[in-house]
Amino acid sequence: MAARVKKRSAKAGLSPGTPVYIGEKREGAPRLTVISYGEDRFEKKTGVSLDEGLSLRHPSGVTWVNVEGIHDPGLVDEVGRRFHLHPLIIEDVVNTAERPKVEDYGDCIFFVLKVFEADGRGRGGRVQQVSLVLGPDYVLSFEEKESRIFRAVEDRVQKGQGRSRRMGADYLSYCLVDAAVDSYFGVMEDVGEEIEDVEEELVVNPSREVVAKIHALKREMIFFRRSIWPLRELINCLERLETPLIRPATDVYLRDLYDHTIQIIETIETYREVLSGMLETYLSSVSNRMNEIMKLLTIISTIFIPLTFIVGVYGMNFKFMPEVEWKYGYFIVWGVIVAAALFMVRYFRKKGWI
Repeated sequence: MAARVKKRSAKAGLSPGTPVYIGEKREGAPRLTVISYGEDRFEKKTGVSLDEGLSLRHPSGVTWVNVEGIHDPGLVDEVGRRFHLHPLIIEDVVNTAERPKVEDYGDCIFFVLKVFEADGRGRGGRVQQVSLVLGPDYVLSFEEKESRIFRAVEDRVQKGQGRSRRMGADYLSYCLVDAAVDSYFGVMEDVGEEIEDVEEELVVNPSREVVAKIHALKREMIFFRRSIWPLRELINCLERLETPLIRPATDVYLRDLYDHTIQIIETIETYREVLSGMLETYLSSVSNRMNEIMKLLTIISTIFIPLTFIVGVYGMNFKFMPEVEWKYGYFIVWGVIVAAALFMVRYFRKKGWI
């Protein structure tokens, strides 16, 4: 991890607001996409320079600037200067270790989110940090790496479906946050299927490998909880903010978004309880198995105690032992041993011990 991730200590001694990229090392240049739209128009430029992209900006519409890849602090800083963003926003954008949050800077609102992409194999696939800036007529989105999280939002805006063209920048920012929240549902479905598979395996074969899977899933649940709980606070803050950047018409959508967040939190808490129960089931299974083994060994030992006594008595090398001279003494002793063993087995069966 130390070789792949630049640590927060890289910022030590620098002045506040200095953009220093903290995250996985990446190759290649970031990709810039600029979309400008209104109720009756849509323009888009992808893979262009900032100057060329911002040429689409229209005073009567909404401008959406999306940066895929924040490992170039220079580009992020340039975008910030063009939109007159506070230096602390730029510093937080290039720091992928930020906690999900929302901050009101007066002329803009800054969001930090954690976004997940399901890969069909459980455990969330890829996770990345996404930063959003909401302004009067623009939305800036900074993705840690290339993804398809916002493709559906872009398609709706391009096709003019729903309210996407008629509403302002605040509605677009809501759609982006909603897409981030929806990314959790796909991940939770994958994790739920994996939990079901582990649960079935636990019932059939409670091995150490199953316990390792349970612990791995529990760690994933802790990570999801750390990411989604602050998101609930974020949406709560958005609803309470008294700012002209968020119009009253958007409040109802924020409340619906809050409900979705609560559903995800409840799902995470349910999975955590299920995993804790599975761990307890494993421990109970191991304990019961150990009890059965100890029970079997105890029964075997109990059966052999009188047999050992008989053999021990006649194994003494005293000269004057009456039974030693018997013609059928050996067979009599074996008969007594077999009879004692059969009697004890029958007695244990009658008591239901075996």
